[in-house]
Amino acid sequence: MPQSDKFGDDGVVSFAVRHVWLGMRAAIEDELTEFGLTVPQFATLIMLDGSPGLSIAEVARLCGSTRQSANEMVAGLEARGLVERSPHPTDRRAHQLHATEAGLEMFAKARPAVRRREEELEAGLSTEVRQAAREWMAALAASCDVADKK
Repeated sequence: MPQSDKFGDDGVVSFAVRHVWLGMRAAIEDELTEFGLTVPQFATLIMLDGSPGLSIAEVARLCGSTRQSANEMVAGLEARGLVERSPHPTDRRAHQLHATEAGLEMFAKARPAVRRREEELEAGLSTEVRQAAREWMAALAASCDVADKK
């Protein structure tokens, strides 16, 4: 069956996206093994590189996990000296997360391997299809954000 017919014209888009995500996650996980990172840990380092000071709850929401799972995952990063917690300036119950220098170095080492694997996965796609896919994902993500705020 051709790839375009795999989910059918009346296929559920969210199922197709999930199928792609699971395949990509497995491929990326293989790349991250060399660095001793999981996909959620790598994602957390991405987030803390771009937005230092996130809380566990924010990391959990952005990773699509529970607060408890995110806390355990961050504890693993913290034990390796890749992340540190500091008191939140306005919420006594929360902590802010920051990637350490070692965490940022680990991220800088792992990122090219992840990007290389993504490029391998996209090798059969034209530049136009890649761009269209990114635009579609960005627009759909924005639409989902709007739906969450209703």
